Amino acid sequence: MAVAVLILGQSGTGKSYSMKNFKEDELCLISVQKALLPFRKKFTETVVTDKYGEIIKAMQSTKKKVIVIDDTQYLMCNEFMRRATEKGYDKFTEIAQNFWSLVVQEVNKLPTDTIVYLLCHTATDENGVEKMKTIGKLVDEKITPEGLFTIVLKTAVSDGNYAFVTQNNGKDTVKSPEGMFTTYAINNDLKYVDEKIRNYYSLGEFLSDEEMAEIDEEAKNVEFEPPKSREERKRRSRNTEETEQPQTERKQRKSREEVMAENDAKREAHSAATQEAINEAAGDRDELPFDEAEKAMASVDAPELEQPPRRRRRRTE
Repeated sequence: MAVAVLILGQSGTGKSYSMKNFKEDELCLISVQKALLPFRKKFTETVVTDKYGEIIKAMQSTKKKVIVIDDTQYLMCNEFMRRATEKGYDKFTEIAQNFWSLVVQEVNKLPTDTIVYLLCHTATDENGVEKMKTIGKLVDEKITPEGLFTIVLKTAVSDGNYAFVTQNNGKDTVKSPEGMFTTYAINNDLKYVDEKIRNYYSLGEFLSDEEMAEIDEEAKNVEFEPPKSREERKRRSRNTEETEQPQTERKQRKSREEVMAENDAKREAHSAATQEAINEAAGDRDELPFDEAEKAMASVDAPELEQPPRRRRRRTE
């Protein structure tokens, strides 16, 4: 039973280019849609076809331990276009079944030390989730393509920097086994990915953990960071605001008792100021008319009281 790996990404984001570090005689390339590669290298064993039978024959006859099927989504797309005039929905079931048979049944027949990489374009569904591009809901209802794979990587590009994302961000279908990849993003080097998988599962001739540790550092792509959780984003926002505020303007957080004591002092000061204003308005008179007393009291500004912090419930173990 061989290992099937899904590589997702928009056109031009480095899927095909990731094969560059393989030697010309090191893999079997099955190209569904195009014969040319985005670099000056030709693999000695290359088959250009969109027919399932010819693809299966190429996989079974090759002695290579690495098989790459490029532009895999066109297998479904081209079959759909060839059958566009057929009426009914049975063709969608058959299109889904043909793809399932390739990934599950035929790959399972290959030697255990063989890895088959399926390179596919992506699409975004109505929920904003980036997934493998198929020919629509009628096929997606039959199979969930990513569910057929244990390893799903996705290309990412930023300012001319190309990478593979190894972990799910909540809005895509990326996944990889625990501990296989040490960082969220790695360079888009399919040769390195192949070596990591062989080391992880001990497939055929594989590099030791010590040898892998050396090239792990070179493969890290630090330009891409994992998405932050909501709480982390809030914490980062608060830290940024505090950093931008001058040190002299930062307010020291007060305790509930300190705020209440300050409010009591403000009330006492206001009461004393009010009584002084009333005495001044009364002069030598023993009594002061209500309207004059009210006017004297209004001349004293009310204190600005702070809201005491809420008491925090003590956590019990």
